[in-house]
Amino acid sequence: MPWPPQNHFFAVRRHLRTPSSPRVPAFTRRASQRDATLTKSYGFQRPDAKTGATMPAPKKLDPTTSLAALYGTKLRRLRQRAGWTQRQLGAQVPIAHSRIAQYELGNEIPTKDVSDILDRLLGANGELSELWWHVQREAIPDWARKYVELEARANVIRKYQAHTVPGLLQTNAYAWALLALAHGGDELEKLVSARLVRQKLLTKPSPPVLWVILDEAVLRRPVGGATVMRGQLAHLLRTVEEFGRVTVQVLPFEQGEHLLMGGSATVLSFPRRPDVAYLEGPQSGELVERGDSVTEYALAFEHLVARALRPEESVDLIRSVMEGLHRDAHVPTRPQRRRLAQVQLQQPGGWRLRRGR
Repeated sequence: MPWPPQNHFFAVRRHLRTPSSPRVPAFTRRASQRDATLTKSYGFQRPDAKTGATMPAPKKLDPTTSLAALYGTKLRRLRQRAGWTQRQLGAQVPIAHSRIAQYELGNEIPTKDVSDILDRLLGANGELSELWWHVQREAIPDWARKYVELEARANVIRKYQAHTVPGLLQTNAYAWALLALAHGGDELEKLVSARLVRQKLLTKPSPPVLWVILDEAVLRRPVGGATVMRGQLAHLLRTVEEFGRVTVQVLPFEQGEHLLMGGSATVLSFPRRPDVAYLEGPQSGELVERGDSVTEYALAFEHLVARALRPEESVDLIRSVMEGLHRDAHVPTRPQRRRLAQVQLQQPGGWRLRRGR
């Protein structure tokens, strides 16, 4: 399989930081209501008071797609009922009006404090604050939702994993052990199910190329115990053997420091859109779309490809670690040996063991 593809490293989409919005003179409620009527009737808004440009009609929302979309729909409805623009509401919080736009589109969810302020300003009587808790308990966290959507459309997925096996290659038991650290009950079951559903990407008619580099620490850390970890490593070996579009390399400890050692990183490539990168932590994630930044992460990944063990060498190391876990499982621990000795001493003739006979 030729690697790496040569035509997907350079993204062209510019990423602009949104400055804090300056305060602007407030429009009257009547003017805002008239703008809403024009938008609904004719599909456009009145010219912007500052630039004179005609503003496009707001994007339609589908509250059935996710709880985040439902939250955004309610927020927009409450804002329009109050007769405020996004800029006016943002100035009252205060946050940039672009954040209000992202909340209403369901692309982002505000912090708990901001959600409570929005609830109070818009007279929602706790409606937004209560819905916020449900949004936070969704099976796929909001900060990961857009990444999961993009992952499903990618034709090349490149991942460096510093601490854990990637979700696309996890067993049920391994995923359960990881997620049980912070979740329980029905929520835990939903999270595990959502993670395993994502793995259908690898079995669809035209699956993506998945190229994974695992830090050696991923193999050495027995998540869930020796038995669970043995099953996970065996699953890695089977996946590499059965799926020709999946490649796993291991970055050994002796390679020392490198550019991505601060955490896990993913680069997604697509047939008809620029690449994106995704940086993930335990409870957060950051989608990177700025072209030059994505290129840096892609090149850092290629650098690790050159430093990691070759795929066949990586398979040998994974198998060696797996067999080591198997041997260790049959070697009694010190407490187990102590209890065994006590049992033997209590058996007939056990005194001879004590005397060395």
